[in-house]
Amino acid sequence: MADAKYKSYSSQAEAEKAFTDGYTTVFRSPKASKQLPTNAQYELNSICVDAASSGNPGIVEYQGVDTRTGERLFHHGPISRGTNNLGEFLAIVHGLAYLKKLGSNKMIYSDSRTAMKWIRDRHPSTSLPRDDSTQEIWGLVDRATHWLHTNTFSNQISKWETEVWGEIKADFGRK
Repeated sequence: MADAKYKSYSSQAEAEKAFTDGYTTVFRSPKASKQLPTNAQYELNSICVDAASSGNPGIVEYQGVDTRTGERLFHHGPISRGTNNLGEFLAIVHGLAYLKKLGSNKMIYSDSRTAMKWIRDRHPSTSLPRDDSTQEIWGLVDRATHWLHTNTFSNQISKWETEVWGEIKADFGRK
């Protein structure tokens, strides 16, 4: 396997501890270990959201998945012209609306600090022009912004720590 990682241990007890702690702890990069405590782990009872774009601006899509199972909970796209950050913003709002409809207070993970800031501000800050080519995404963004201004939610939105945990579970795998 191309991405396989191997490590030897001086005792069976040390190897068993590494197995129990999981590969992300064992193969943590020095940069990542400075970001989070070594025992930091993500919440399995949550959803992960992500967006992908072909070009920026370009064709955009986003999705949300169950963190534990990887089951796709929602997907939208392709959207003919937008930015990855707007896709990330829409994914979070879609996740919030989805969970609200279920009456769930599950956490949402996103790997986009920009989109998370826009959620806190209740409005995206983008330079994408409003024109015929971006009409579709702007319609979705306007609807999402309206939702944020007319709804409340208690769901925590947390940063997915890619350096520690690997790619977010909702990743489209196109890097």
